[in-house]
Amino acid sequence: MDVINPATGEVVEDVPMASAPDVDAAVERASAAFPAWRAVSPGDRARLLRAFAQEIDDHLEELAALEVVNTGHPIGQARWEAGNLRDVLHYYAGAPERLTGAQIPVPGGLDVTFHEPLGVVGVIVPWNYPMPIMGWGMAPALAAGNTVIVKPAELTPLTARRVGELALAAGLPEGVLQIVPGLGPEAGQRLVTHPKVRKIVFTGSTRVGKGIMAACATDVKRLTLELGGKSSNIIFADADLEKAAATAPYSVFENAGQDCCARSRLLVQRPVYDRFLELLEPAVLGVRVGDPYDEKTEVGPLISAAHRDRVASYVPSPGATVAYQGSAPEGPGFWFRPTVLIPSSSEAACWNEEIFGPVVSVLPFDDEADAVRLANDTSYGLSGSIWTRDLGRALRMSRAIEAGNLSVNSHSSVRYWTPFGGFKQSGLGRELGPDALQSFTETKNVFISTD
Repeated sequence: MDVINPATGEVVEDVPMASAPDVDAAVERASAAFPAWRAVSPGDRARLLRAFAQEIDDHLEELAALEVVNTGHPIGQARWEAGNLRDVLHYYAGAPERLTGAQIPVPGGLDVTFHEPLGVVGVIVPWNYPMPIMGWGMAPALAAGNTVIVKPAELTPLTARRVGELALAAGLPEGVLQIVPGLGPEAGQRLVTHPKVRKIVFTGSTRVGKGIMAACATDVKRLTLELGGKSSNIIFADADLEKAAATAPYSVFENAGQDCCARSRLLVQRPVYDRFLELLEPAVLGVRVGDPYDEKTEVGPLISAAHRDRVASYVPSPGATVAYQGSAPEGPGFWFRPTVLIPSSSEAACWNEEIFGPVVSVLPFDDEADAVRLANDTSYGLSGSIWTRDLGRALRMSRAIEAGNLSVNSHSSVRYWTPFGGFKQSGLGRELGPDALQSFTETKNVFISTD
C-alpha cells in the first residue's frame, strides 16, 4: 500500500499489507503469549505499562513528525496525539492493581467475584486519529491482562508500527502487542472472524461497524464500537454569542472536520440567528489552514483525494446555499476550504449525512422543544454542545439530547479519564475512563461453602 502525504500528494513509503494467513499467525502468537501475560503480577504489569508510556514520551517528537507526514495533521495537533497516547497508557497503568472484585454477603459461605481477562483482543483503528484511538483500545486491554493485535487503517500505518517497536523496547513480551497493517476486507475481516479472537474494538463508519457486528455474532464475540456522528451545536439567545461564535469553527473544522464528534449541525435560536451568522463569519475566515509544519497552522488537508472529492460533493449541496468559506492552499495536497452552508430545510443531505469534512450547516430554531426535535432527528448520537446562561435549561437540554457526550458552554468531547461513546447508531459500549477496563474482562462469580 502506498502511504501518501496528504499535504503534498507524494508517496512516503510502500508498506506491505498482511494477508489472512498473516493474521492467523499473529493470532496464534497472541494466543500463545496470553497465559504468561495474564499471570504477570498486577504491579509488574503496571510497571511495564509505565515503561511503555515513557518510551512514547521519549519519542514524542519522532511520533508527531511521523503523524504529520502520514495524516497531514498540524504539528501541534500531532504532538497532542502522541501525548494523549502516553497519557492513556499512564492512566491504565494504574488499573492492574485496582481491578478488584467484590465480596457479596450470602448464607452458608463466602461469595466473591473475579474480573478475568478475555484473551486475544483485536483493535481496528481508523485513519483520522491513529495514535489516540489505538491507545483507547490497546491500553485498557493490556492492563486487564489481554494480548492485543492492532490493525491500523491502511492509509495510516506508520505511527502504529513504530509504537509496536517501542512496546518491545519497553519490555513487553513478544506476542503481547502486535501491529498488523492490512486491508480491511482481508486482514480486518479475518481478525473479526477468527475464533480465537475474543473481542473486537472498532472505530470507523457505521456501515462497516454494522458488518463487523454481524460477523462477531457467529462466535458471540465481545464488541466495542465507536461509529459515526452528526452532532449539534445549539446556541440559545441568552448565550455568550461572541464566545460561542469564536469557538464554533473549531468544534467542526478541527482535524479538517474528520472527527466523529464534529458539531456539523449548528442550531441558532431565531432571535439571534442573523447576529450569530455575522459573528461567525470572521471566526471562520480566521481559521488557519495550511502547512502542517507551521506551528501556527490550525487545520491541515483531508486524508486523500477520494475523500476530498466526497466532501466536495456536498458543496454546493442540493437544498443548501454557501454562506461563506474560509481559505486553503492551492496546488498539491488534498486541501478543502472551511465552509458554512445554509440548508433550506432539515431535509437537506448536508444536514443529515455525515460529511466528515470541514463543512457545517446552520438552521434556526424557536424554543427548547424545537431544538431537541432538530438535534435528535438523526440515527446518530455521539456528541454535542449547548450554549446558554440558564442553568436549568442547560440541565433540561442535557437530559433531553440523545448523545453520549455533551458539553455546556464548551466543545469538550474526550478526556481520557471520563467515559466516551455514543447513543443509537453512533456506537456500542464505552471507551476511556473507569468504564472501559471491565469491558475487557468477564466477571466470574465464585461461591465457597463454609458448611
